[in-house]
Amino acid sequence: MKKIINDPNNVVAETLKGLEYANDKLVYVEELEVIAKKEKSGNVGIVSGGGSGHEPAHAGYVGKGMLDAAVAGNVFSSPSPDRIIEGIRRADSGKGVLLVIKNYSGDIMNFDLAKELAEFEDIDVESVVVRDDVAVEDSTYTAGRRGIAGTIFVHKVAGAAALKGYSLQEVKRIAQKACDNIRTMGMSMSACTIPANGKANFELGENEIEIGMGIHGEPGVEKTNIKTSKEIAEVLLKHIFDDKDFSGKEVALLVNGLGATPLMELYILNKDVREILETKNIKVYKNLVGNYMTALDMSGCSITLMELDDELKEMIDEKCETSALTIN
Repeated sequence: MKKIINDPNNVVAETLKGLEYANDKLVYVEELEVIAKKEKSGNVGIVSGGGSGHEPAHAGYVGKGMLDAAVAGNVFSSPSPDRIIEGIRRADSGKGVLLVIKNYSGDIMNFDLAKELAEFEDIDVESVVVRDDVAVEDSTYTAGRRGIAGTIFVHKVAGAAALKGYSLQEVKRIAQKACDNIRTMGMSMSACTIPANGKANFELGENEIEIGMGIHGEPGVEKTNIKTSKEIAEVLLKHIFDDKDFSGKEVALLVNGLGATPLMELYILNKDVREILETKNIKVYKNLVGNYMTALDMSGCSITLMELDDELKEMIDEKCETSALTIN
């Protein structure tokens, strides 16, 4: 295993400390693995989190116009309730906190427990659950569809609504609207290496790819031979379109890398996706390309579409300033 690390058991803490050093507007809460804004917003707080290994998610999105705090679990493991309640405390300005949760069993259980703990402290907490992965309906890994890269759009929309001074219930309503209108489909070309294990967590043949694989290596819908960028775009978009008709709609598009895919390849894929969308009269209002939610060093990608209305466009356009995403 070739990694730029020290002790494999300390990768999460050292990652977050390094992020704190790189952004003087953030504070790292040691041992509880929370990254939070140094100064509270005075608005509804937005908190998200989950297992580490998906950087820049979620800590990279803490900042003005997105998250107020992010809670990190160990690699590919949900954060414990004591970590999450600390994130809630750090985000709370007295107007309530919205939790943005990816749909994994451990995340659902632990965030719900933390929500109950917060209520004992008289902190008003609501939540939305992101279920954007069209690769699965039911799985041994989740209580339904997985939450993957589309979560970034929910962070953006919820954070923008909070920045505008909306109430907790209004922020939740807009965030839920985003969740309802997001679809994502991904694929993998290689396994990832979990630092504590020091070896790949699954195997793919030299010329084999897996369509619909999850961001922790969960099984996809099919294994097939390597395809061209255009063919990958066609396959992934077909799964999305089979689930939701985006024809004639206006969308935000995210072409996301899983950690080891060069930007050159992501931009080629973006070109192919845009050309397919044009044939369906789908207008792209906002287009993001890059590593937004990864799977350590996995080679692969995902495509996310979020249908927009005037309200969601306003939230997407709102300014934000975070380590991983800035919109001026």
